[in-house]
Amino acid sequence: MHKSLKRLVWVGHAEGISYLVLLFIAMPLKHMMGMPIAVKLVGSAHGVLFVLFVFALLNAFMDKQMSIKQGIWFFILSFIPFGTFFIERNLKAAQ
Repeated sequence: MHKSLKRLVWVGHAEGISYLVLLFIAMPLKHMMGMPIAVKLVGSAHGVLFVLFVFALLNAFMDKQMSIKQGIWFFILSFIPFGTFFIERNLKAAQ
């Protein structure tokens, strides 16, 4: 697997984990326990990781390692909980 694709998978996993922590830990802490700081901290980390994911996605596309259709699909997957964990499987199936 090309370096830019490996980076995309790694950042995708990190972004996916941060999204799950935000949805299933930080948001309940905010709304059930009155701890809005959890969303601020985890949300900030998730935002940084999402931007890194988009840059990794663009980098892989610019290195001609994936099609525009795959790039759009991976971007859509980043909005679905557990979605970014399917990127590696999709890349391996396409090879």
